Amino acid sequence: MPYELYYWNGLQGRGEFVRLALEEAGAPYVDVVRGSEDEGLGDAAMMALLNSKTEPSIPFAPPFLKDGDLIVSHTANILLYLGPKIGLAPETDQRYVVHGLQLTIADMVTEVHDTHHPIASGQYYEDQKAPAKARATDFLAHRLPKFMHYFERVLAQNPHGAQHLVGERLTYVDLSMFQLIEGLHYAFPRATARFASHYPRLAALRKAVAARPNIAAYLASDRRLPFNETGIFRHYPELDSAGH
Repeated sequence: MPYELYYWNGLQGRGEFVRLALEEAGAPYVDVVRGSEDEGLGDAAMMALLNSKTEPSIPFAPPFLKDGDLIVSHTANILLYLGPKIGLAPETDQRYVVHGLQLTIADMVTEVHDTHHPIASGQYYEDQKAPAKARATDFLAHRLPKFMHYFERVLAQNPHGAQHLVGERLTYVDLSMFQLIEGLHYAFPRATARFASHYPRLAALRKAVAARPNIAAYLASDRRLPFNETGIFRHYPELDSAGH
């Protein structure tokens, strides 16, 4: 049976990190909310699970993955589960190193979100523009370089070479790093204009992932939703500033 991925319709968001792994592996999956309600899919199918009164493993929020009767929630947790099954995780205890890096990416994704919603997720961006500007300025000046220098160092210190974050072959965290960098370039094009000169190994990883046949085909397809201003990575020119 194909995996069932549940995530909000119309945006990449945290679900995209899971999609990239499934696409790279060529694993059969259904993007449930993007399906037809006539076929038992769509928003109603996701809300039925979220509001279930009988499901013992009911998730708090998407993304979540359904594999048979098992429901796995949270992006990093889904990838920890999926990785060994679809050949995108080490077979040794190094899988927990991969998971740790994925959790660090999750931390940074939260900080990216907070550049445009620093006060409350339930408020519109327009209602918190002043604090968003302050948060984004600090993020670009301090937090972005702190995270990126760390990931650059992880690549440099991989004993198998700087092609992958962990080990000598692709893992799901390499795909997630690609997505993180893509999102940062969309949200902050001025601030990331010199990204490749500051972080050459990360820039090379981004390029290598984009060139992988399955990923290249996915990026060129209509399955890859465009970045937009309803997702995590949003481009508001007033929040972007020259720097990295």
